[in-house]
Amino acid sequence: MGLLDSITQIAGQALGGGAGGQNPLLEGILGMIAQQEGGLAGLVQNFRDKGLGEIAASWVGTGANLPISPEQIQNVLGSGALTDLAAKFGMSSEDVSGRLSQMLPEVVDKLTPGGQVEGSLDLGSALGALSGLFNK
Repeated sequence: MGLLDSITQIAGQALGGGAGGQNPLLEGILGMIAQQEGGLAGLVQNFRDKGLGEIAASWVGTGANLPISPEQIQNVLGSGALTDLAAKFGMSSEDVSGRLSQMLPEVVDKLTPGGQVEGSLDLGSALGALSGLFNK
């Protein structure tokens, strides 16, 4: 089991198993990253490929996170991923892309505390970085 798979599993437990938790979409975001080819690095590369590398780089870097619009999220992730998340959480794709536009920058920022996608995070550090997100 990889780091992100472990985080997703523990996040699901911390969130009360999913939809009943305080922030079930966080589990979905972590699952999406874990399933992404290349994991977090693959996700960041998708943003670069779609011309949004500067935005994704701001999330990884140590400075302020640049905002992203729901439309830009849809462009990068595609309607399939958004539809899957929407179905899982009983939301519309528009609602999911809106929530992702608010949450994804913070999640990526917390998963890259040293300002680098490369390198390994240990499970304890990653969970500590994300612990504040569970209570929102």
